[in-house]
Amino acid sequence: QVHLVESGGGLVQAGASLRLSCAASGLTFDDYTMGWFRQAPGKERSFVGAISWVGISTIYADSVKGRFTISRDNAKNTVYLQMNNLRPEDTAVYSCAADYRGRFYQARVSNAAEYVYWGQGTQVTVSS
Repeated sequence: QVHLVESGGGLVQAGASLRLSCAASGLTFDDYTMGWFRQAPGKERSFVGAISWVGISTIYADSVKGRFTISRDNAKNTVYLQMNNLRPEDTAVYSCAADYRGRFYQARVSNAAEYVYWGQGTQVTVSS
């Protein structure tokens, strides 16, 4: 059984940093593109970024480009989301997701429907 478990969320002030982790089990981790999505209260889920299954390529939403960085450690079956210079509008539940060896391009990796497995999410709250 596949499990994706996020951790690292919390309450921070604007300008602070957080690093989220997503630990995967039950799958061959380096066969999967890993994505991060977020959902703010009253809003639809939105794409944050993704990293290719070999970890060479990343794609980000424009709203986080230059502030957020995704990385992965395939030896630890873990993907990370480093979030710097956080803003109140970054407040959301952040979830990781796995896409099996999908072609790595913007339209695909930003589409939640392409992802097979999802974590439960971790809350990030940024106060002004």
